[in-house]
Amino acid sequence: MIRFFKLLSFLPLWLLHGAGWVLGWVAFLASPTYRQRFIENAAQAQFARKDWLPAVGAAGQLVGELPRLWFGKPVSIYWDGAQHVEAALSSGKGVIFLTPHLGCFEVTAQAYAARYGQAGRPMTVLFRPPRQSWLKELVESARMRPGLLTAPTSLAGVKQLLKALKQGQCVGLLPDQVPPTGQGTWAAFFGRDAYTMTLSSRLAAQTGATLVLAWGERLAWGRGYVVHVHPFDGSLSTDAREAGGQMNRAMEGLVRQSPEQYLWGYARYKQPRDLV
Repeated sequence: MIRFFKLLSFLPLWLLHGAGWVLGWVAFLASPTYRQRFIENAAQAQFARKDWLPAVGAAGQLVGELPRLWFGKPVSIYWDGAQHVEAALSSGKGVIFLTPHLGCFEVTAQAYAARYGQAGRPMTVLFRPPRQSWLKELVESARMRPGLLTAPTSLAGVKQLLKALKQGQCVGLLPDQVPPTGQGTWAAFFGRDAYTMTLSSRLAAQTGATLVLAWGERLAWGRGYVVHVHPFDGSLSTDAREAGGQMNRAMEGLVRQSPEQYLWGYARYKQPRDLV
């Protein structure tokens, strides 16, 4: 499978995005469950059909671009708000990058690693290894690169994140990902309670790290990506539920910038799984 992905990585990005667009629509039309969740989530956020419909193809592009991002030559990356990254790094504290399931969240960590991570301030991203052995080998080999480290979704991984932040390094989290039971709180997301991770607020409280919002916009016709960076507005509450609400509102603000690239098919409102 790694060889197959490496072979696909030679294809131009526009072609991979085109194939991914088709894949996204096939999945949408073939799976009633996925299609219903997709539409219901977008309706919950009160977006018009014209706003969320392009996200059907974008969800497939998220998969189609992976061979190029993991194994191909570098893609074109443009920055919007790089000064916020540099200001956060200059403080000498750790930095927590918060990225929702919006656009290409794979490219934000890569972009940081390439521009800043190789100068002694690497980024560590939380990563749940796939259960399939072949897929685990594929993802692990693809994500290992200079300036970018991975931490497992376990107690050992959390300790790794804490250590990185205390050393003034950076971590990357997907705060709209549903955590296991006991690692989150119920807070409103687009007007409906969703189980929301508390890890980001706990890490910030224990380390004094700076919070930064970031997401990777996918440009049309394979022209590359724009990494948008914004400072987090205010400071997180020490109350877990209130902090969860602050986090969700911040993510809502990013999604409103580009609803056509949000992963509406993600089961954001599902019940959390039990830790095993």
